[in-house]
Parts: sequence; structure tokens; C-alpha cells
Amino acid sequence: MIVAIELDNWKSYEHATLHIDTLSVLIGTNASGKSNALDALLFLNRIASGAQFTSALQGDGAQPQLRGGVEWAARKPGNRFAITVLCRTDDVTDYEYRLECSVSGKKCELYAEHLIRRKYRLSKGKRTASTPGEIKLLRTDPCTPDSPTVVARLYNEKGGSPRNQGRGQSLLFQFAGQTLRQEISEGIQELLTTLRNIFILDPIPSHMRGYSPLADRLDSDAKNIAGVIAALTRDKDDSVEKILSQYVSRLPERDIRRVYAETVGRFQADAMLYCEEHWIDRADAPTVDARGMSDGTLRFLAILTALLTRPKGSLLVIEEVDNGLHPSRSNLLLEMLQTVGKDRSVDVLVTTHNPALLDAMGTQMVPYITVAHRNSRSGSSVLVLLDEMSELPRLLAQGPIGQLSSRGLLERSLRNENLRFDFEKAS
Repeated sequence: MIVAIELDNWKSYEHATLHIDTLSVLIGTNASGKSNALDALLFLNRIASGAQFTSALQGDGAQPQLRGGVEWAARKPGNRFAITVLCRTDDVTDYEYRLECSVSGKKCELYAEHLIRRKYRLSKGKRTASTPGEIKLLRTDPCTPDSPTVVARLYNEKGGSPRNQGRGQSLLFQFAGQTLRQEISEGIQELLTTLRNIFILDPIPSHMRGYSPLADRLDSDAKNIAGVIAALTRDKDDSVEKILSQYVSRLPERDIRRVYAETVGRFQADAMLYCEEHWIDRADAPTVDARGMSDGTLRFLAILTALLTRPKGSLLVIEEVDNGLHPSRSNLLLEMLQTVGKDRSVDVLVTTHNPALLDAMGTQMVPYITVAHRNSRSGSSVLVLLDEMSELPRLLAQGPIGQLSSRGLLERSLRNENLRFDFEKAS
């Protein structure tokens, strides 16, 4: 699973690290860089799935453009960016994958790439502090901007076996499926699987109201939620339906008794999402299909369905997780993200502006909240873990996190810290 990503000259970032845990929260004002950080994850997901670098940024017929496209991928005035992924596969094994790309005109190409495996020793069930055993499974030689290929070196216990490869796609994808040393194949497969299991969810209720074909994976806008639920095997369908109904019945209006999906049509190839309402005590609870459900209920169901159907080890990313949800749902939403995510081994990364949700998190979530903000001098985006802010104890004495955020106190404190750092550096 991904434990951190590092961004170098990516969009608005000069250098920043985003830490990822079981449930991680990214907050910050508009234009602070939150979406740019999430775009790095989407970019990694696309290239691991085989997209050319240019297409991953610019978009094509199968996928939309990333915000800014190729032109704004590298922080101005530069023309290169790098993204590093730190991945933990078990108690003793970590991988570091770094991708560096160069941008010229409307074209993005590989500049450098490496994959490093680190093995640790265990002592009483914990990692030792000693230096881990490290091998460079994959690395590249320096290349010139006009070179059509790059020399990749594969681990061979010596200087690395050279391979000339194209610069349009990631080497991870190019080497996937080839006959390689076991250590290299395992490392490449681990990283590809991890990156492919990044899922950016942006539920659009208007897209969820119609019939959808049966499917084995949820679309990013959740338009096929009914098809995904209806396509589950009977045992899993019962389990998912039970959990969906359990959580939705606890929404403040408490009018929904059951949530389910059924196939429809002559060939039973499409499905519709239904719920049974229970406003008054009566045996024949009215059934409502997705066309009659509220936007907030549909978004809530989309998030829960993603948690219940993503593969174990996935990273679920949700921008503005509480968009369209009433503030009174904050505690239930937080409980759902923590409990279901942990039970299914799905890590969750969310952004939010909602003070009610931040207040519901309490101080126990402080280590898992990252604040995005702009450096007042350079203008570059910066990521800071909330519990690393020197003034945090003083701030928490003034109120909970949601109130601090809505009053702009977190950003003001970070701006003051930047000014102090710049002053001390200058003197």
C-alpha cells in the first residue's frame, strides 16, 4: 500500500510530501494545491494502466484531460517534474518508485525512472532500526533531451543489464509481462498493482439515476452503481446490501429501510437502484428507484459502494467527500470511512472544506490531517502535517479544527511560520 508520495516541481509544488494512512484528510483553501496533489495520483494510475505520458496528461477519447494538461504539468518556469511513490508491501519490504518526466511543447517524455527495493529485519515483530538491504531493481542512464530512447538498467548484481526503451511510457508498464529476474518481476508487479488500485471517486448523482449495465467495477462518477451491486455474487450481494441498508437507515431522516439493486429488461443485462422508504408504520413500505433519491443519499451510497467493492490494498480518493451531504451526517460519514475502510483493507484519502466533518474528527485524527497552503513568498504549494505545526497547541486551545479552519487561523499560522523561517534563513 502507498504510504507517501513526493512531488517535485509538479504543477504548483516545488517539493512536498503527502503522507497516506488508513484514513487521511487533506484540507486547505481554494487554489492551495489540494487538487494538484490528487492529480498526481490520477496520473500515476493512468500510466500504470498503459497510458502514454502525453495522453495521461492531455486526455484522449477514453479519459478526460488532467487539469492544465501537458502545459501545466511542470512547475513554471521549469520543464521537468518528478513524482516519487513509497510503497509498503509487508512488514519487511518497501519499494521506492520515482518517475521524472520532461515537457516540451505539447509532449511529455520520460527523463529518468527508478525502482528500489528495501528489505528490513524484524525483531520482536517490529522493524529494526538498522539500515535495510537495498537493491536497485530498475534505473536509467542519463539521457539527452533529443534522444528517442532511454537506457534502462535491470538489476543483475553488477552494473545492471542495459535495455533501450521508448520514452513515451513508463518502464514499469513496458517491462510488465517480460521474462525477468524474480526480484524485478515481483517489484514491477507490486508497483503496477498498487498504482492501478488507486481509484479517484467523484460521484455525480444525476449520472446515477438511470439504468446501468452490469459491471464488475464502479466508474469514477458512480453512474453504474446499480450494475455493480446487481452483478455481485449472491453471497456478496447479500452482504453488501445488508451494510448499505444498515448505514443508510442511520441517516438523519431515517426513512430508508432497505437498499438494493435488481436486473431489469428482457435480457437482464441492466440494473436499477432501489430503496424502501419507511416514513410511517405500515407493512407495504413504498419502493423508490434512484430517480427519486436525494443527491446526498446517492453520493453516500456511492462512497459506501466503492469501499465495499474495491480490491483489498486499494487507495480510494474522494475530493470534497461531504459535498451535498448535510452537516448532521458528518459523524456517520466519518464512522463509515474509518470502519469499513479498515475492515476491507482499503485506504481512504479525502479532501474537505466542511467544518462539521473536521470537528467530528476530534484531536485523535490530528496526525492524519494534512494542510495544503501557498508559500507567501514563492507562491508554491506546501503540504504540512497538522501535528507538525509549532503553534498547534495554542490554536487547539481556541477551538476544534473545523472552527480553526473556517476562521482562517490554520492558514494564518502557517503563513507566519513561513515568514519566520525565511527571516531566520536570511539572517
